[in-house]
Amino acid sequence: MTRTEYPWLLPSGMSGPGDGGARPRRTVRDWIVDTALFLFAALIGLVAAESSQEINGSGAVVLVDQLVGAAACCAVWLRRRRPVELAAALVVISLFVPVAGGALLVSLFSLAVHRPFRPVAVLGSLAVLCSVAQPFLRPEPGTPTVISAVAGVMLVLLAIGWGMLVRSRRTLVVVLRERAHRAETEAELRAEQAQRLAREAIAREMHDVLAHRLTLLSVHAGALEFRPDAPPAEVARAAGVIRDSAHEALQDLREIIGVLRAPGVDGDGDEGHRPQPTLATLDALVAESREAGMRVVLDNRVAEPAAAPAATGRTVYRIAQEALTNARKHAPGAAVTLTVRGGPGDGLTVEVRNPAPQGPVAEVPGSGQGLIGLTERATLAGGELEHGKTGDGGFLVRSWLPWRA
Repeated sequence: MTRTEYPWLLPSGMSGPGDGGARPRRTVRDWIVDTALFLFAALIGLVAAESSQEINGSGAVVLVDQLVGAAACCAVWLRRRRPVELAAALVVISLFVPVAGGALLVSLFSLAVHRPFRPVAVLGSLAVLCSVAQPFLRPEPGTPTVISAVAGVMLVLLAIGWGMLVRSRRTLVVVLRERAHRAETEAELRAEQAQRLAREAIAREMHDVLAHRLTLLSVHAGALEFRPDAPPAEVARAAGVIRDSAHEALQDLREIIGVLRAPGVDGDGDEGHRPQPTLATLDALVAESREAGMRVVLDNRVAEPAAAPAATGRTVYRIAQEALTNARKHAPGAAVTLTVRGGPGDGLTVEVRNPAPQGPVAEVPGSGQGLIGLTERATLAGGELEHGKTGDGGFLVRSWLPWRA
């Protein structure tokens, strides 16, 4: 909470940090409150002055009381700028001049509103002692001294208690406003984080979907480039694969863009889109890779692939797709073994293994983020993924994913 943000918690004339020392101007509300308190102090002073005139026959004493009381009432206008000094002076003055009692009550109220507990406790204790001593110094005929002392103490405590109540309510308002502001800030941060996670999920999905297709395009286009004398049948087959891969890539890209454009549509939904890949569609993925010229051996030991959970089956498909894409890029011509095993209660294990490539391999451009994305995908699914080179120079990708019984 800053003092410049809530100036009404401060006495007028006090500047907060960063405002260049400028005094905040009184608002209409401030003028109304200050005028009401001035009139209250003047009314109490008039009552006390009339009583003092009846008690003291000396005109000089009455005149001094009235002058000091008028000065004390005028000093009430300083209650916002100098509450501590004003209250300390009026505590001493009211001990000898009862006409300043109204101004004292106003100053104690302002002190409790605008200052913390320590100065309020010190000056409040002093005011209580002076309220007890004042009836003995300036006794009022017809009123017992004890009653006057008790009444003075009660008025002092009432003014201080009222001021502390106002301060506590204002502090509560500030705290509630800060909490509301903090809640709005946290909500904005959560929204930004959700957007960031959504963007990351979309990026992973685009990589998983498009990398496989674009790798086929790159491999076959590179083959045509390095073998311009290839037989027409082989050139036609490569051109057909390029055409089909480009068509599939465009179709996948349209689906992702459709998900982005559709408000409130979950990326895992299938309404208005082609069926999402599952464990049962691994055969189609392997067949597509074989058509592209890869040697892939599929060892699917899952009794009922269609019974696998949709999210788990989709994750297995993406892992196999990325692993086959990497094998095609970094070990072209090598035989790849894809093994899937497991069942309900045991989870699903997918392994993609390929031996070391024969001879030098032309570098295929890639982001290198596929395996990182697969690891995040497996972790989000409650499983784990490991990858690395094997002892014979090949490469292995192994992942385990949960499958509840």
